[in-house]
Amino acid sequence: MASNSMYSIPERFRRIENLHIVFWLIKDMSWAMLWRPLGIAMIFPTLIVAVLITWQTRKLKSELYHNLAVLFWILANCYWMIVEFLDAPDHYRYYAAIPFGIGFTFIAAYYLLVKPAEKKNQKTIMINIEVPENTVKVANAG
Repeated sequence: MASNSMYSIPERFRRIENLHIVFWLIKDMSWAMLWRPLGIAMIFPTLIVAVLITWQTRKLKSELYHNLAVLFWILANCYWMIVEFLDAPDHYRYYAAIPFGIGFTFIAAYYLLVKPAEKKNQKTIMINIEVPENTVKVANAG
């Protein structure tokens, strides 16, 4: 698939993405409201669906790299939430920077390496086709 072609998200993928948003919102709201059991329980469906979305889009480099970044963002977010829920010493939250950094690395790699390489390898093919004038008239009339 050429990098400039439009990607249409299949309906079943869109439903999974929408479900992912619901899981993520429940997880984060539970974190904000200090609902520990629900927040921790929501880690699993949120991560599982993030992995599923990443797997489903693995053949489209743009989607893959962005979804890998989202996956690591969620991992960092979950770790940070657990650290707060367990009342761990404050310095433990700084380790969340590791998965955040990995996610950022995927985005940087895509925009600095992958996308420019795709653009460089993209080939444009021009084809000239002669069409009878009466065909053009019919096409323009409709």
